[in-house]
Amino acid sequence: MQTAILMELQYLGTVQYYSKFLKHDSIYLEQHENYRKGSFRNRCYIATANGVIPLSIPLLKGKHQQANIRSIKIDNSKNWQTLHWRSIKTAYGSSPFFEYYQDDFEILYHKPYVLLFDFCLDLQELVLNCLQITPNIHLSETFVKTPQKEVLDFRNCILPKNYTAPADASFKPAPYPQVFEDRLGFVSNLSILDLLFCTGPEAVYYLQTSIL
Repeated sequence: MQTAILMELQYLGTVQYYSKFLKHDSIYLEQHENYRKGSFRNRCYIATANGVIPLSIPLLKGKHQQANIRSIKIDNSKNWQTLHWRSIKTAYGSSPFFEYYQDDFEILYHKPYVLLFDFCLDLQELVLNCLQITPNIHLSETFVKTPQKEVLDFRNCILPKNYTAPADASFKPAPYPQVFEDRLGFVSNLSILDLLFCTGPEAVYYLQTSIL
């Protein structure tokens, strides 16, 4: 039985991504991979009154595909933190639990970051604290193409909808109340922010219910 899982670090990862923190005994975060474009490493999706929109962290130009993920630098000339936080606040300001969590997230959006990995790692720690779960997390010690058989290799298995992601037989999104459900219908597998701000302490319940 694969009780451990190896995944990339995502920017405010999806509901599917965070369900793995409950399903597996140990989480290994890949820190020795090369950056991959078109993934959730620097992008997340939130639901707004006008539909689902991406929030993408701008990166300094360079050959990111050949660069180690720990060396990827953010392009802070774009004022992206202010824009992202404004979008999040506009989208979820009326959600039931936004006010409860907003101060903790806002602090990180006002803190200067140079490296993408550092920002995403701090956000992940905050999300896990908000979910009140304490998974056994390790950073990978070296890059391994094929992990040991007891470790499920789930790198690049959760991708934006415009990219082809492998089927996940252990995840089926459980519907929950959303801010704009009356306009958009239920939108599955958004950023964990959507679940957290909409359901608060019950977010863990919906994560557990999504695990098959």
